[in-house]
Amino acid sequence: MNIKNITVAAALLVAAGAALAEAPYPPATAFTSTQTRADVKAELQRARANGEIAVRNEYPIVRQASSHLSRQQVQNEVQQANNKVDNLYSGA
Repeated sequence: MNIKNITVAAALLVAAGAALAEAPYPPATAFTSTQTRADVKAELQRARANGEIAVRNEYPIVRQASSHLSRQQVQNEVQQANNKVDNLYSGA
């Protein structure tokens, strides 16, 4: 009786494993592109011209934002921030 139960349990495990092994994960979905090959090539050329394509170990590419302030104005802002009494980290 005990061997019969073990045999049935083993058969059920094998059947369940085989059933699960057939299902692809993740489910295959058809890919449809919204761009033509020429569009993709043009986008690649634009990205290369703007320096947005990573080469070697330069990933991720972070572009520095342009500033409209002069060096003196930035130094004045830093000085004003340092002189504030209600700074979050003052006295810590």
